[in-house]
Amino acid sequence: MKRHSLPSLAAVADYVALTKPGISLMVLVTTLAGYFIAARGSLAFWPVFNVLFGTFLTAAAANSLNMLMETETDKLMKRTAGRPLPSGRMNPGAVAAFGGTCAIAGGAWLVLRVNVLAAGLALATVATYLLVYTPLKSRTSLSTIAGAIPGALPPLIGWAAAAGTLSFDAWILFAIQFFWQLPHFLAISWNLREDYTRAGFPLLAVTDPDGGSTARQIVFQSQALLVVSLIPAVAGKFDIIYFSAALALGIGFLVLGIQFAMSPSRGSARRVFFASVLYLPCLFALLAGKAVL
Repeated sequence: MKRHSLPSLAAVADYVALTKPGISLMVLVTTLAGYFIAARGSLAFWPVFNVLFGTFLTAAAANSLNMLMETETDKLMKRTAGRPLPSGRMNPGAVAAFGGTCAIAGGAWLVLRVNVLAAGLALATVATYLLVYTPLKSRTSLSTIAGAIPGALPPLIGWAAAAGTLSFDAWILFAIQFFWQLPHFLAISWNLREDYTRAGFPLLAVTDPDGGSTARQIVFQSQALLVVSLIPAVAGKFDIIYFSAALALGIGFLVLGIQFAMSPSRGSARRVFFASVLYLPCLFALLAGKAVL
């Protein structure tokens, strides 16, 4: 009798790597934030589980199919050459099957267990990431702006799951996450510009060797982020606590962007990056507190 062996830990690790766990975790955290704020702090286990599980599957689909589409360029970059596809540990057919299954399963789960609006937003995230951002990435520096659109949709998925509709406040969350992504990614791409140059990606950090344009964009987008982050404080009853805290966060982040503009370097770009990683959860925590109180 034939024995069917279980997948090895290495094979499981490769499938996990296809989902880009760090990005998927950020998607889940911001989806949960959107749900929590829309529900004003009311969290029931199964509704939350259902939206997060379905969203994770669609995020896994987008990330794995993106890896499939970028296999050849990933081979040229030190940061990505060890991924399952460019390293040869997985074959394209298996990745395509995994990504396609995740997309179908995630969309179906959200339709059946959550609602059609949440499912539509999740599938729109997959579609724009794969059909707009990924092809543009090898053609124009504007791909960063295009990529910020699917990247800003997760809070709307959570909001739609909790409320069944999208209000003005939901779109403020979208705007916050949209503008946050731009300085965040510009700081990353500045420090990885040699890798992106090898892969032939015409990102702003690649076409801007002295960092001037990159710096101006980081400062401008940080200013825009500061402005939109203050809207919840003045929309409706003025909230001095949220306003003061969001203002302090925004100014602190902007100052680091200005420091990069004054002296573009790996160190100053790294500070912008790490500040961005702290900024978004802190701001969403403030918004969550505002929703509950």
